[in-house]
Amino acid sequence: MESYSVDVAAIAYKLKDTANWWRDINGSRLWQDRIFHILAALYGLVAAVALVQLIRIQMRVPEYGWTTQKVFHFLNFLVNGVRALVFVFRRSVQNLHPEIVQHILLDMPSLAFFTTYALLILFWAEIYYQARAVSTDGLRPSFFTINAVIAMWLILWWKYIPVLVILSKMFFAGVSLFAALGFLLYGGRLFLMLQRFPVESKGRRKKLQEVGYVTTICFTCFLVRCIMMCFNAFDKGADLNVLNHPILNLIYYLLVEILPSSLVLFILRKLPPKRGITQYHPIR
Repeated sequence: MESYSVDVAAIAYKLKDTANWWRDINGSRLWQDRIFHILAALYGLVAAVALVQLIRIQMRVPEYGWTTQKVFHFLNFLVNGVRALVFVFRRSVQNLHPEIVQHILLDMPSLAFFTTYALLILFWAEIYYQARAVSTDGLRPSFFTINAVIAMWLILWWKYIPVLVILSKMFFAGVSLFAALGFLLYGGRLFLMLQRFPVESKGRRKKLQEVGYVTTICFTCFLVRCIMMCFNAFDKGADLNVLNHPILNLIYYLLVEILPSSLVLFILRKLPPKRGITQYHPIR
């Protein structure tokens, strides 16, 4: 019994020590700057990879214009580049007034991240419906309409109202859930369609793995973002838009943006074939 009490006391002490460590780092200006600069460096690295891949694709097939593949890599470069700049100047961003400007600078990359990966959902949906001989005329207008509504929402809450900020975070949570379900629906459908494809080949197996991995990564990423946004809306301890939560920022952005983007860029690293070798679909 005495040994049990000692064990409980030791665990309680360790938990208290961990809590103190977390609080000390969050309250340290030096550690805040270090963590934000680490995030800036990681985002800058992902942006550089996306830019290099975009240049490689353009050099490979310069005769094609802005294909879905090129736009996807360009948006990845843009989103991660802006995030890198925001974290480099994170302390200056926190001092901007009116306060709504801070929220816009911190939340706009999240919306651009959604647009980037919604483009991938659109591409998969087009492939799926074209394979089933179903019209895809309404897909692109729907994609642009959804992004226009999101942009209009951002404009509407220009005037800072605390309740509206909470509603905006719930709106972002809904957008993330919508994206997660989009990947589950069209990624799952495309995966099953490829699985039923009668011809067995190396290319088919690779495409099956590609769709399966990207679907799993993106579904998980947007679902975690949705859950975190819900906590962020109502719990000040989970607020990401403050300087004194650097560890939470590091964990959150690693899980929902940096790691997923890195993995997806790695999985989709294959260059399109040169013209004349094999037919290249312009939205590949």
